[in-house]
Amino acid sequence: MSAAPLGEQDLERLQALLDALPAPLEPLDVTMLDGYLCGVLLQPRRVAEGDWFPPLLDIEGRTPPPGTELGPLRELVLRRHAELDAAIEQRTWFDPWVYELDEAASPSETVMPWVAGFATACAHFPALMELHDPELLEPLATLYMHLDPEDLEDADALIAEIETLEPPQALAEAVEGLVRSTLLLADVSRPLKKKAAPPVRRAGPPPRKSSATPRRRR
Repeated sequence: MSAAPLGEQDLERLQALLDALPAPLEPLDVTMLDGYLCGVLLQPRRVAEGDWFPPLLDIEGRTPPPGTELGPLRELVLRRHAELDAAIEQRTWFDPWVYELDEAASPSETVMPWVAGFATACAHFPALMELHDPELLEPLATLYMHLDPEDLEDADALIAEIETLEPPQALAEAVEGLVRSTLLLADVSRPLKKKAAPPVRRAGPPPRKSSATPRRRR
């Protein structure tokens, strides 16, 4: 699957396809979907498409009615999945699908749907959260600080870490936090493979000294 970035028209088409899913399905919107895909890709073990694709079609886990056409939707989702996968694997910047709401919305309110999608993935696939690595705490807190504290049950350490953080004052800062946290989490759950050291060449036998007496040039 190509990792070519989705353009603005692709995004609009993707949202239209999600909106067109028949009732009673309640699919993720494109912002939640983006966070959801990152949560899926950060799992320490690869999640099969057959496991992660159905939940994005309905937040209640309902199955689409028979005959529902999912091909075009699946194609666009897989393209974004591949694009994010490559960025995470290479530890490079990506642009989260976050959209400004209105002038009164805070940066946290604006990125909250993306984080909610991420949390949805972690609820379906808890292996990342079960790693219990201290290096996960700060990036997770940077993400979950945008959610309602009441949603963070049995997460005392995470809540305590969130309380040490200052909320972002600008949307650009909040978005940077999404990307930075994603890549920091990948350092734990998807560590980069160490390149094999080049083979050490064994020194050959020392050159043999000639016993011949060199001739003196006239």
